[in-house]
Amino acid sequence: MSTDPFTTFDPPLAGPPRLGPTDVSYTVEDTAVGRLLVAVREDGRVVTCAYVPERAAEDRWLVRLAGAVSPRVLRHAGATDEARRALDAYLAGRARSVDVRPDLVLATPFQRDVLGGLAARVGYGERTTYAALAAATDHEGAARAVGTALGANPLCVVLPCHRVLPASGGVGGYAGGAAAKEHLLALEAAHAAG
Repeated sequence: MSTDPFTTFDPPLAGPPRLGPTDVSYTVEDTAVGRLLVAVREDGRVVTCAYVPERAAEDRWLVRLAGAVSPRVLRHAGATDEARRALDAYLAGRARSVDVRPDLVLATPFQRDVLGGLAARVGYGERTTYAALAAATDHEGAARAVGTALGANPLCVVLPCHRVLPASGGVGGYAGGAAAKEHLLALEAAHAAG
């Protein structure tokens, strides 16, 4: 056996390190609508799809995940492949929804009520107002509270809060900013008829 440390490996290298299971895996993706943090549970349920334009926003979401789900949060892109493919298909106009299993563990009970049936109430390419969504979720007169709940949506794009607009016109607020919301609305309008 050679004693040259640059040609002999004892034991031989076995390839890249293998990551053990974790409770939450996440990755950060640059997308057409901005930088998104996508986090999934070990069983594949998506717990976060959130805008993280800078590192501080990313850190805030990771702290929330660690506190609400598990401190075992690991940056592991491979575990998020299914969710990322579904997100990419939607953003490319090849799918009418982000086909994943959402988990609203980071949402408050009121947010769960508002977000829970959002996609069923407001279909692809459709739009509604905060007041109409408030009425549809049995929160008549709570348009502002509904807007606040949507503004803190832990599953942006996955749960289509971008389809909800102010009755007075314009696009209103959005976690990813007005340009991201306008992009999503234009994407759906372009593909809704096809």
